[in-house]
Order: sequence, then C-alpha cells, then structure tokens
Amino acid sequence: MIVRPAGLLAAIGLLTACQQTGGFPSNGPSPFAPSGPVRGAEAVDGLIVGHRLMAAGEYELALRAYLRGAAEHGMTVDVLSAIGSANLKLGRLGQAERILRRAVEVDETFVPAWNNLGVVLMERGQIGEASRVFRTAFALDSGQSDAIRENLRLALAKLEKPSYDVPNEQKFELVRRGHGQFLLLTTP
Repeated sequence: MIVRPAGLLAAIGLLTACQQTGGFPSNGPSPFAPSGPVRGAEAVDGLIVGHRLMAAGEYELALRAYLRGAAEHGMTVDVLSAIGSANLKLGRLGQAERILRRAVEVDETFVPAWNNLGVVLMERGQIGEASRVFRTAFALDSGQSDAIRENLRLALAKLEKPSYDVPNEQKFELVRRGHGQFLLLTTP
C-alpha cells in the first residue's frame, strides 16, 4: 500500500478535527465584552450622571442620562425638570417649555421647575408670563435664593421697559445641581 503525502495529510486533518481541543472554558469568564447588565455591579443613578454631565457642558449626553433616570425613577418632577433644563441648554425651547409645564403640573411647589420655566419663557420673549412664573418661584422659595430674586428683577425690569437689555448682552440660565441646589449662570 502506497501512501501519498496528500492522502496522509487529509487523514491527519480528519482525525484532528474529531479530537477535542478544549477551547474556551464554558464556566469561566468570556474573552468578549459583556452584552447585558453586569451581575454584581451597581448602576449609577441617571440623574446624578446627568447633573454631572450638565456641569461639564455635555448637554446631549446629560439628556440621555436623564432619560435613563426616567426609566429608573419614573417621570417625577425632578426628572421632568432635569430633562427640561437639558433641552433648554440644547436650545430646544419648545420641548423645554412643554416638559417644564408638565413638571409644574406634577408638583406645583417645585421651585427649580418654576424658575426654569421662567427662563424658557424669557428666552422665547414671553416676558409677561415669565415675570408671573418668576413671582411664583420667588414666593415658593420664600425669597431665599438670590438667583431667583435676580431673575424676577430682570423680568420685571424688561416688562416695565421693553427696550431694557441685560448689561453686556448677558443671558441668564438656571442649571440644576443635585436636590434643591441650583446655580444661575450668565454668559456674555
């Protein structure tokens, strides 16, 4: 019997294909990235991540984080106010107004939502309604926030004298920071 090298190689290949090589262990860690939730790891709250991204100026990513927070917490006043603020920073004034109006319907005593709604209305040129909304925020806050007091002052000044401009063409915006804290930022 003459064995040719090609036949020998084919026979060895068939025998090798039938042999177990071990491969990846089925009970050990996979060499691939996880495709679902990682067991044993806690997810970070979407609202907290969103607040941090807003502070970093990453408004689109913050909006996504807030939407994740909505999935975790539901559409609470805190979530709605955060989503509205992110839309305001992205220049989506119509969406921001609609969401912030919904937030004040959910909780009529939530000061940041009232103030953010006032800022949106000022940006849209609805000075009369903005001043009324700032008055509501100021009353609910008992006048404790300098930022809300300044927003109300600017709105009333603009209402009394429509040609009134904020010095140096500054715009004011309210950014939410955690629970109950907010910061008024001015940009030239």
